[in-house]
Amino acid sequence: MNEICIVASGKKKIWDRNTPTGPVKSRELYKGLFTQKCIKYAEKFHKDSYYVLSAKYGFLLPEETIESPYNECFHIKKTNPITLDELSSQIRNKQLNKYDKIVILGGKYYMEMIKILFPKKDIINPLKGCKGIGDMMKKLNELISLNNE
Repeated sequence: MNEICIVASGKKKIWDRNTPTGPVKSRELYKGLFTQKCIKYAEKFHKDSYYVLSAKYGFLLPEETIESPYNECFHIKKTNPITLDELSSQIRNKQLNKYDKIVILGGKYYMEMIKILFPKKDIINPLKGCKGIGDMMKKLNELISLNNE
């Protein structure tokens, strides 16, 4: 079974610390601890098949570059985040429907969005049942360290 991992992006970005830095690869752009931990998980278990889900750009490959700062947020509609219709179009154009299993690393909001975008796919959330960001970080640390032993 082929699968893809989708990592929820975060608010903290490299430009919050360093300005200007120029174009940045999506895998290096997000500086929040949770997003960084999710990317670490994705690179360990889904190295060749993961995307970061950006509220401005949609599905980004790890090596895709972003040119400049942005502040769109899925949770804040007035920031004009990418729409579900635009994301659906990207799924078709990037052929993400070819994957049987979708692994989502993110909170409840992202899980619900992925269910809408991939209605007939097997959707897995390794963080299901976690009670908050601290619990999710702990679970990610456990999962990442399991295969290190």
